[in-house]
Amino acid sequence: MERFLADVERRAFRIARLAVGDRDDALDIVQDAMLRLVRHYATAPENEWPMLFFRILRNRILDHQRRGSVRRRVLAFFGAPADPDDDACDPVAASPAPAADGPELRTTLGDAMSALETAVAALPARQQEAFLLRNLEGLDVAATAAVMGCSEGSVKTHYSRAVHSLRATLGEHWP
Repeated sequence: MERFLADVERRAFRIARLAVGDRDDALDIVQDAMLRLVRHYATAPENEWPMLFFRILRNRILDHQRRGSVRRRVLAFFGAPADPDDDACDPVAASPAPAADGPELRTTLGDAMSALETAVAALPARQQEAFLLRNLEGLDVAATAAVMGCSEGSVKTHYSRAVHSLRATLGEHWP
């Protein structure tokens, strides 16, 4: 279980950070998802862990987004300003690059990754989820459907729309 969690930690953080937009909230969500997996499914077959983990992660993200939505409505009702965004350091982005990378390549790749993250964050939630689970996590259509709680046809539709949207948005970075 420890090996699985270590392997999935960074990718889960990136998914959560893209979904909620806040580093600290994303770290809390990932930690909570990991704890829930260990507490409730440690005895489950190892081949089911990815599907279970990403289902838990998805539910934690949705819970966070729902709480944020309610909080914003309450604050708006009372005329309170929303919290400012925290531009804290991203541990994934701060990780060292391979020594063979030159500054020009790092700049180009950094710009492309920044554009990709922005474009993925702008996708509708279901398209974003399908794209991240399929590409970042490498889940197949059936496992993605199980995590998302929808049919395989819906996964294919969401994924296709996400890819077309990203291609249109990122044409200058990835022709």
